[in-house]
Amino acid sequence: MHDNTEKRRFELRVGDETVFADYRRQEGLLFITYVYAPPVLRGTGAAGRLMEAVARRARDDGQRIVALCSYAGAWLRRHPDHRDLLA
Repeated sequence: MHDNTEKRRFELRVGDETVFADYRRQEGLLFITYVYAPPVLRGTGAAGRLMEAVARRARDDGQRIVALCSYAGAWLRRHPDHRDLLA
């Protein structure tokens, strides 16, 4: 996963496509505002792999996640190992 700080989004390349999660940061918080997977990657688990990497990064950085994106919130609630990151 790549943190594209210029665009304020996490990116995961899969072949020629990119799955991304837009974010903004505030002291101790990581707001995930939008998660996007190109149509060709939907249903492949690519967005889930991206969210796994985002959750690990947030944990490593000591941040809680505010999931403004419904996909990000649902993903975090479905994964007990990361549920504690929800702010």
